[in-house]
Amino acid sequence: MRKYFYSLFFSLSFFITQGQINPLVTSDSVLQQRWVEAKYTKMTLEEKIGQLFMVSIASDQNNNATSAIKTLIEEEHIGGVIFSKGGPVRQAKLTNEYQAASKIPLLIGMDAEWGLAMRLDSTYAFPWNMTLGAIRDSTVVEKVGRQIGKHAKRIGVNINFAPDIDININPRNPIIGNRSFGEDKENVAQKGVAFMKGMESVGVLTSGKHFPGHGDTETDSHKALPYLDFTKERLDSIEIYPFKKLIANGLSSVMVAHLDIPSLQGIEGHPSSLSKNIITNLLKKQLGFNGLVFTDALNMKAVSEFAPEGEVELSAFMAGNDILLMPVDVKNAKEKIIEAYNYGLITEQRLSESVKKILMAKYKAGLQNYTPVAVDSLYEDLNDLANDIVYEEAIENAITIVKNKFDLAPIKNLDNKKIAYVKFGDDDGVPFFNTLNKYAKVTQIEAKDIAGYRKKLKDFNLVIIGFHKNNDSPWKAYKFSKNELFWLQEISRLRTSNTILTVFAKPYALLDVINFSSIDAVVVGYQNSKIAQEKTAQVLFGALPSKGVLSVSASAAFPVNTGLKTKSIARLGYSIPERVGLSSTKLAVVDSLVQLGIDSLMYPGAQILVAKKGKVVYQKNFGKPTYTSADSIDDNHIYDLASLTKILATLPLIMQMEEDNEIELNDTFEDLIPQYAESELKDVTVLKALSHYGRLPAWIAFYASTLDRKRKPSTEFYRNKPSDGFSIKVTDKLYLTDAYKDSIYNRIGRQELKSNRYRYSDVAYYVLKKYIEDTKSKRLDVLINDFLLQSLGATNTSYNPLEKFKKERIVPSEEDNYYRYETVQGYVHDMGAAMQNGVGGHAGLFSNANDVAKIMQMYLQGGRYGGERYLDARTVEKFNKCYFCDKDVRRGVGFDKPQLKDSGPTCGCVSRKSFGHSGFTGTYTWADPDEELVYVFLSNRTYPSSRNNILVKSGLRTRIQQAIYDSIIN
Repeated sequence: MRKYFYSLFFSLSFFITQGQINPLVTSDSVLQQRWVEAKYTKMTLEEKIGQLFMVSIASDQNNNATSAIKTLIEEEHIGGVIFSKGGPVRQAKLTNEYQAASKIPLLIGMDAEWGLAMRLDSTYAFPWNMTLGAIRDSTVVEKVGRQIGKHAKRIGVNINFAPDIDININPRNPIIGNRSFGEDKENVAQKGVAFMKGMESVGVLTSGKHFPGHGDTETDSHKALPYLDFTKERLDSIEIYPFKKLIANGLSSVMVAHLDIPSLQGIEGHPSSLSKNIITNLLKKQLGFNGLVFTDALNMKAVSEFAPEGEVELSAFMAGNDILLMPVDVKNAKEKIIEAYNYGLITEQRLSESVKKILMAKYKAGLQNYTPVAVDSLYEDLNDLANDIVYEEAIENAITIVKNKFDLAPIKNLDNKKIAYVKFGDDDGVPFFNTLNKYAKVTQIEAKDIAGYRKKLKDFNLVIIGFHKNNDSPWKAYKFSKNELFWLQEISRLRTSNTILTVFAKPYALLDVINFSSIDAVVVGYQNSKIAQEKTAQVLFGALPSKGVLSVSASAAFPVNTGLKTKSIARLGYSIPERVGLSSTKLAVVDSLVQLGIDSLMYPGAQILVAKKGKVVYQKNFGKPTYTSADSIDDNHIYDLASLTKILATLPLIMQMEEDNEIELNDTFEDLIPQYAESELKDVTVLKALSHYGRLPAWIAFYASTLDRKRKPSTEFYRNKPSDGFSIKVTDKLYLTDAYKDSIYNRIGRQELKSNRYRYSDVAYYVLKKYIEDTKSKRLDVLINDFLLQSLGATNTSYNPLEKFKKERIVPSEEDNYYRYETVQGYVHDMGAAMQNGVGGHAGLFSNANDVAKIMQMYLQGGRYGGERYLDARTVEKFNKCYFCDKDVRRGVGFDKPQLKDSGPTCGCVSRKSFGHSGFTGTYTWADPDEELVYVFLSNRTYPSSRNNILVKSGLRTRIQQAIYDSIIN
C-alpha cells in the first residue's frame, strides 16, 4: 500500500526544477550566498528537512506546550516558529529561549495583519485592511506597513504573514471581510504593494495571501474546504491580479490557501495548497515567483482531513511549497519526507531549492547576525506615540462621505442648529459624542421605541445617528438590528430635521438599509476605535476634509469607489503634538509646572490648552474646583475669564463696528458719550484708551461707596431680593438699585487724567460698553452671542453662566468677605461688572479653555472660522498693532503685546506679531501667528482669596509658555 501511494504520488507530483533559484534581493548577495552555502553544506539530511517546518506556539500556553516546541527545535531541527496569542514580553523571552536552542537561527513568524494586537495583548491595533483600502493616497498605507514592521522587528518577528491581498467580492465571506483591502483589484494591488514596501523597508519579510484568492467564498477554510467555481480567465484577471503586482515588486513570500478550484487543479475536492498545478506550474513557473512559498496552516480542517497524518505535509512539499506551516505532527511528517527522499521521490536538488531559499530568507531578515530580543522597555517601544500618529493619518484619509444632500457636511451655521445625537449599535460611542460637543451643543437622545424618539426629537433640526459596533476584531457582528433599521427610516423621515448617519463598522452594514432617500448624509468611519470616532466628528464639523472612497460596494446606491470630497472650513481639530511639530516629551514639562502651581497653593485647579497649526494637541485639566472639592476639573468646567472678556467679547464688537464705520479709532470719549463734553476725559481717543495710553485710572472701586459703616452692602443701595427699582442682580441674594447705573458713568466723567502716559485701565471698557449698547440698542451679552459665540460654536461661553449651566460646572472664584460675603460661584468676580448685572465690557465672561481657543484661533486666521468671516483680516491686523511702541507702550489696540524690554506679559520667546491678554482671576491666553500657536491657561487663583498673588509673582503662566515654545521641534 505504501509503495502504491508513493508510486501514485510520484507520477502526479514529481518534478525537477530547472535553472538556478533567484535569491531574495539583498544588498550583499555575495555574502548571502556564502552564508547559505556554508550553512547548507554542514547540515545533515534531518537538519535540512527540519528547516521545512514552521510550528505554532502561543506565549500564553503552559510550560509543557512551550517546552515541547523547544524539544522540536533541538531534536527535529525545525526551521521556524509562528507565534499566536499571548503577551509581548512572554513571547520575546520564548523567542530568545528558542533561538538559543537552535543550531541555525529560527525564522520567527506571526499573523499580524493589523499589528501585533491581532495576536498579543498590550500591543497596538492598526486599521484593518478594508479601512486602509478607503485611502486614496497609498503612501499612507505604506506608513502603516512600516509601523507594523517596526513592531514585528522589535519583538523578534522576522516574517509577518501579511498583507492579505484577497479581493473581497463576496460580502458574506466569513473569514476575510475586513482583512481585505476591498473589491477593486487595482486598489487591492496598490495597497498591497504599499503595505509590503512599508514592512520590507524595516527588514521584515512579507507574505501575500491567500493564493490564488480567498475573497469570493462563503466558506471558512478553518472548518471546511471552500469551493471556487470560476474559470481560469476569471481567476487570472481578478483573484490573481494583486499577486502578480506584488510579485513584480519583490514580494518575499506567498501563502497558498486551502481552496477547491477545479479549473486550476484539473480535479475537484483537492486543496490548492497540495496542488502542483497551482503552486509549481502556476505560481512558480507561469508567474515567475522565486520567493518562499508557505502553505496556509496545515491543521485547518480544509486540508488536515484530506490525507493521513504526515502525508498532508509530504503532499504539500511535493506540490512545491517550501515551508509547511503549522503541521499536525512534525515528527511523523518529517519521517514521511525522509522516506520519500530515500525512495528518490524527492531529489537533493528539490530539497536544496527549498532549504536554500529558507536560508536566504533568514539572511535577508538579518538572522546571520542574530541578537536576542531586548525585553527592557518593550511595552513602551510597542506603544509609543508614533502609533497614534500613523493611525490618525490613516483614519483621516479613510473616512468616507457617500451621500451629502444639501452639502450638510461639514456642518455650518451653528447659530441656527439644534443638534441631537442618537446612538445605535452595541458598542461605546462616547468619544464620538464628546468630540461632537467640542464643536456645538449636542444632546444625546435615548428612547425605547419610535414613539419615544419622535417625541424627544421634535425640537431638533439636525439628528446625527452614530452606529457603533464592536471594534475588537474584524469578525465581530456588524449589522443593524431590525429595530434600528426601522428606527433609522422613521427618524430620517421626521419633517422637522435633517439626518446624518455615521457608520462605525464595515461598509457592508449599509447593505441592509432599504431606502436612503430620506437620509440626508451618510458617513463611513469604518471602525469604532476612539480615534476613528473623534476624527469622524471632526470631519462632520469641517475641522478635517473628507478624503476617502468606499473600498467595497455598500449598496446599489453606493458602489465601490464612491466618495465625496469635502474641504476643511478652518475649525479647530484635535491631534497629537508631533503631527504639528511639537514634542510630547518636552510638553510634559507643562504638566510638572501646572502641578507645581497646585502644590504651591497658587490655585486649586487649572485648564491648559495648546493648539498649533489649527489643531489642539494639548488639552489637560489639573486639580479641583476648590481645595476641598470631591470632583476634579474636567473639560466642561468653566472659569471666570476676568479681563480676557476685553478681547473675547468687547473687542470683537468694536472691530466689527469699526468695519461698519460705526466707530473710529480717532473718536474721542466726547464723541462716544456727549455728556463727557466737560470732562477731562473728553479728548481721550478710542485708540489711546484701548492702547492703555489714555492716562485713565486703572480702576474705580464703585462698590466701596455702596457699603455701610460696617463695610456691608448698604440698604440704601441693595435689597436681598428683586423689587421695584432694585433689579440689578449682583448675586441671588443681593440686588442693586437701578439708579446706580447712571452713577457709574457720572463717576467716570468726574475722573482726572493721570500724569503717567501708560497705565493699564479697565475704565475705557465701561465707556465702550455704553457706546456699543446705546448704538446697537441691545445689551453687550446679547450682541456678542449673536455676532460671534453662537455661530462660532462657543457653547460653553456666556455672561451670567448660571442662566445656562449647572452650578457644579462653574469654578468658584473667591470666598468674598468684603462685598458679597459669600462664595462667588457663577457670578462675575469683578465688582464693577457685578454692579452691571454681571455684564461688563472689561469682565463678566465665563468659558472653558476650548472655547477661548476658538476665538483666539479666529483671530489667528484673520477673522475667519468655521466657514464664516467675522472680521476682515486687515481689521485684525490694524488692532494687533503697537501704535505707541516709540513711547514704551507695548500694547496693541485692545490686545496685549510682547514686552519691549526685559520683562513683561510673555516668556520673551514669542514673535512680535503675537498677541493676547491676562485676567485677574488667574487666566491667560496668547496667540502667535508666526508659530500658528494658541495657548490658554485658566485657573481660579483668587480662590479662596484674591489676595493670593503667588501665581502672579511666580511668572508661572509665562514659564509654561516658555516650555511650550521649548517643545517646538527644530
